[in-house]
Order: sequence, then C-alpha cells, then structure tokens
Amino acid sequence: MIPNPAQTFTAVTVVWVAVGGAIGSLLRFAIAEAVRRLPALAGLPWATLAVNVIGSLVLGFFMRWATDTDTSPQVRAFVMIGICGGFTTFSTFALEGATMIHDGQIVRAAAYAMLSVVLSIGAVFAGYALAR
Repeated sequence: MIPNPAQTFTAVTVVWVAVGGAIGSLLRFAIAEAVRRLPALAGLPWATLAVNVIGSLVLGFFMRWATDTDTSPQVRAFVMIGICGGFTTFSTFALEGATMIHDGQIVRAAAYAMLSVVLSIGAVFAGYALAR
C-alpha cells in the first residue's frame, strides 16, 4: 500500500511538498476554527478528530487512486507528504497500520498503534515537564 520511500526527489518536488504542506496546514486551521465556534461541539476535541478522520480518508482514497492511475512520484509527494502531512500526520499513521494489517502483520500493527498512542501521550507529559 505505501509507496517506496527511497525515491529520489528533485528540488521542484521539495517545493511542491512545501506548497502542499502550507495548503494542508491552512485547511487544518480553517476546520479547527470552524469547529471551535460551534458550542454544541464542546467537550471533546472534535476538530482534531475530524481532521484525523478526513485526512485518513483522503490519504486512503488518494493512495488507491494514485496506484490505479500510475500517478507520478511528484504528485504523490505533493498530496501525501505535503497536503496530508500538513493537514494531519495521523493519516500516515493510519495508512502504515492499515498496510501492516493488509500484509497480515496484525500483532505488529496492534503493537505499533499502542506504542504510538501511549508513547506520544507520554512524550507530551515529558515535554511539559522538561519545559518547567
């Protein structure tokens, strides 16, 4: 499912990744602001949940479409690394987990998911403590 990460990218590709990252970040900000202004959605971080689910949906759709249409590595980098990466890295986490499951590595996928969540939450607390 995941394309070969060892591809060589040109300077132009790097610029497209940066442009895609800016687009993804702006989309994330727009969604967060829109959701934040809806009092009915108070109580849970709905904006983050929406961004993570939407980003995962877009990445899964694009990955399948890009594979079926033989999309160039540069376009893949623009959308997958740039837009989706700027929008949410959770989509990459979800794709990696789905790839492990697809490849029959259920235990590895479960360990990866558990470690990612537990260690990331722990890292937030550690970073907070270090900043004191």
